[in-house]
Amino acid sequence: MVRCPCRVEINLSPMASSPRDITLTIQPESRFDVIDVAERVREEEEGFFGRFGRSAFTSYHTTAGYFEQSFANRLKNNPEALEAYLESFQKLFPPDADYLHDQMELRNELTEEQKAVEPRNADSHLTFIGSGLENTVTYLNRRPDQSVWFVDLDGTNGDEHRNRKTTIIGYDRETVTRRRAVPIRMSGHPIDSVNLWDPRLGLLEELQHEANQLGIRKGRIDLALAPDESHTGLTVNEYETLLMQHDLVDVLRDPIRFMAQKGRNMIKDPGAIKEKAKDYMKYDLVHVVNEFIDAMGLSETLVERIIDKFFQVPAHRFLRMKRSVSMIVSDGSDGAQSHIVSGTYQSPILVQWKRRDERRERILEATFTRFD
Repeated sequence: MVRCPCRVEINLSPMASSPRDITLTIQPESRFDVIDVAERVREEEEGFFGRFGRSAFTSYHTTAGYFEQSFANRLKNNPEALEAYLESFQKLFPPDADYLHDQMELRNELTEEQKAVEPRNADSHLTFIGSGLENTVTYLNRRPDQSVWFVDLDGTNGDEHRNRKTTIIGYDRETVTRRRAVPIRMSGHPIDSVNLWDPRLGLLEELQHEANQLGIRKGRIDLALAPDESHTGLTVNEYETLLMQHDLVDVLRDPIRFMAQKGRNMIKDPGAIKEKAKDYMKYDLVHVVNEFIDAMGLSETLVERIIDKFFQVPAHRFLRMKRSVSMIVSDGSDGAQSHIVSGTYQSPILVQWKRRDERRERILEATFTRFD
């Protein structure tokens, strides 16, 4: 077991306040919606962001989340740019295609009553994973009036507007209290995914116990790939067998072919699919956001770089799979027992698209951080 040799403290405010939780319920206006959560927080508690140096945002959902602050800033934190970026992925994963996840007759884990109301949303799951949306992010509170965008990819189910939940923790100082290695056993298959919350692993209980041992009332647990791990990534999403073992596997094997087979039959020459697909996407993206690009001064070079990322193979360049995921720990606003905050269907998932070696093992690093 590897331990952190020292306590690492980051203090962003000379006059620290005790960490503070706010939990919001949000109702999106449409299936795809981008909502300023920071504005909702200010309506709930004026001056919240002015009191703290940092804020941790967490979503309880597998088709709604946040972008990292650095990525949002690259697009000038403009909701129209974020929408344009996500719309490009939605073209790769169109709704109402023949995803196995959406074929209710195959969903044996659901009752007939559940099948009748279960959303057909494989496209939203794949867009969430591929675009790099995250369940938990940390933002520096640079300006009290800054926007933080909550992105919902599946905000309606038929005529019903869904209720979404997000928690925000304001704090000033963070202290790393422990780091340790976490070995994860993989199968012998080149393309594989592991639900890290699988009860057979016992990892959720281990991490929860350690957080309590360390006295973390409000904080964060990060799971990161070891530096020498390659051809693998992490996400937080729903671990549903058809989605993870079939639909996602098809994407990882050949993302361009997957897109073409799901209704984007763009070309007749299979040998030219990559470049023609890229040209198609570039044309479409530029026309969708042409006025915005002109207004914001985004160059065609930037657009080209974004589209190139979509169509580079192997999959780790096509998908913005992460090398780390985060979960917040909180005792809530009433000081109850602290716990890892997680939605009903959320699980951290380790995905590999090429077997490492005969050891069949991947190494993660767990980092425990306390908020003060």
